[in-house]
Amino acid sequence: MESISERIYYKTRWLITRYPCQEAYERGEPSEVPDINGPVGSMLPAHSIIEGNLLLNEGIQAILELITGISTPTKWDSGNARIGVGDNSTAANATQGGLQAPTNKAWNTMEATYPSRSNTTITWQAKFDANTANFGWQEFTIVNVANDTGNNINRVANNQGTKVSGQVWTVNVAVTLS
Repeated sequence: MESISERIYYKTRWLITRYPCQEAYERGEPSEVPDINGPVGSMLPAHSIIEGNLLLNEGIQAILELITGISTPTKWDSGNARIGVGDNSTAANATQGGLQAPTNKAWNTMEATYPSRSNTTITWQAKFDANTANFGWQEFTIVNVANDTGNNINRVANNQGTKVSGQVWTVNVAVTLS
């Protein structure tokens, strides 16, 4: 008799898109932006992809509670979900409660039509405008309230450069279960 292998596969893809200004964002024209911490003349790409992250225990527990109806934690829906960014490079650990930065961190609400689902993939997307999150982007999370006091699904630490005033950056997170 064949044995059955029981596994859930979880795959996450983070897409950071950079716009030099609000007008470029409105036109849908991402482009390279100056890398203020790199060598003179260096640029950050219009798009950066981060593959993977770590699920956080608090997020896993809340998801299981939602599925079973054991309790009613806040959903990661269009009215509650936020994507958070911060400037802390500490490696992700399942026991963390979201962003680790002590001060330079920000959360933004979902753009219109997000989150969305296609088959077994859920996608969240948030925009950080010209005046928001102007610091080094080194960590990312999805949380179900306006800050880290909620349940964070996941966290990844990955240096994406420094966003400066005037630039607009978006974060798109696609989570696939299979």
